[in-house]
Amino acid sequence: MFAFIVSIFSKESCMWLVAIAWIYVVGLMAVTEVTEHGIVAGIMTFLGYCVLPLSIVWYIAGSKMRRMKIARKEELARRARAQRHGGAAQGGADEQPRRREARDRSDSDSGDSDSSDSGGSDSGGGDSGSSSD
Repeated sequence: MFAFIVSIFSKESCMWLVAIAWIYVVGLMAVTEVTEHGIVAGIMTFLGYCVLPLSIVWYIAGSKMRRMKIARKEELARRARAQRHGGAAQGGADEQPRRREARDRSDSDSGDSDSSDSGGSDSGGGDSGSSSD
């Protein structure tokens, strides 16, 4: 009978079932502790027998999924890099003039305010260059 019940659930569902059953059992233990020894004993029982062990078990059980997610992200990043580098090699002649045009436009838009600043720094650089001769 137990094998049939387990066969209905997937491995992940079975983990949830075990965790919920364990929480129920420890909750009953904590309620018993509260009635016999006090609220602090019940809270400590619940934390010590339920929260801490389940958090450790779920962390360990989820490590494979975390590794798979990291590997998937790295693979997607690797593919994106390969597409960018492959696209740059194929369409590099088309993209470079576009980039230059965009750079020229941005320089011409901000060039008015930068030209006076760069002129002052150029003359200052020239003075320091002549003084070092």
